[in-house]
Parts: sequence; C-alpha cells; structure tokens
Amino acid sequence: MALRKALAYSKKKARPYTRNSRKKGKSYIKTIPFSKIVKFDSGVRKDYEQGKFPYKISLEAEEGVQVRDNALEACRMLLTKQMDENALGQYFLMVKVHPHHFIRENKSAAAVAGADRISTGMTQSFGVVIGRAARVKPGQELFFISAATEKGAQAAKSALNMIRSKVPCKSRVVFQKAGQ
Repeated sequence: MALRKALAYSKKKARPYTRNSRKKGKSYIKTIPFSKIVKFDSGVRKDYEQGKFPYKISLEAEEGVQVRDNALEACRMLLTKQMDENALGQYFLMVKVHPHHFIRENKSAAAVAGADRISTGMTQSFGVVIGRAARVKPGQELFFISAATEKGAQAAKSALNMIRSKVPCKSRVVFQKAGQ
C-alpha cells in the first residue's frame, strides 16, 4: 500500500491517545515498526569532538509538526551524498530528531461516504500502526552539519536549502562560525 501525503499526518495539534501494556490483549499497539533511518550521524565524528570543524550549519523548524521517518531518511541520504561529493572527510552530519511517535491509520472504504472504520464498531478504532514520526517543536534543530573549510560550509548550506522542500514545515538554515 502506498503512503498517504504528508499533509495527512504532519499538522497534528495534540498527541493522540496510545496505550502500551505488558498484557498483549490490553495493548492498543500490537507491533512496533522499525525506524527507516539507517544512521543518525555520518562523517568524521572524532575530528568534530576534537573541535577541528569551526563551521556549524543547522536546519531548524519554524513551526510544530510531525516529520515521518521516511522523509528524515530521504533528507539524510541527500545530505550525505552532497557532502561526500563536495567535502569528503571534512564534515560531520547529525540527525537531531528521533521518530518515537507511532502513526496509525484506519482502512477506508472509498465507495461509502463517511465510512471511517468500515462498520466494525469500536473494534480496532485506533487503527493499525503504519509507521513512525518525529514530533518537532518550533525552533528545534532537525539536522546539524559541521564543516572544516569554507567550501564545505557553503556546500552544507546549499544542501540544507535543497532538503527544505522534503520537510513538511517552514524551516530556516542557521549558519555559525566558531568564535562568533
């Protein structure tokens, strides 16, 4: 089954009711899906921890939103590819949000108007878990890149501008140099 548009899940106001119990019959969440994010950091971590990368560039969300794990993974893959092409071995990339939140979906009947649960009453009224999402608050960092050179910093800035369209919210790129 194909994924729904991000609009179906991204603009959620309140955290939905979930229940996880030690007794399997009382739990609303029967199975936990795997996160699609392969790695949360890439590049040269050791040099970053030693302070050899003076340029720090990050992508911050300007509004509260849910970001699905497949969108985060697509962004991470694009960032890694761009940084490997332009600044190989001179950067450190980190995904700053983790998809803890479970997304649920009810099967819908397309022919019947207003059918939410296909006449099952309250059976499985909370839907089936179909994926994960990260709850992002306004001003929270989504991605962080640290670069060693000015050329690498400009490549990171342009790569972060490229992924802004993959994130379902307004976002901004924040650029810093150490010592400023």
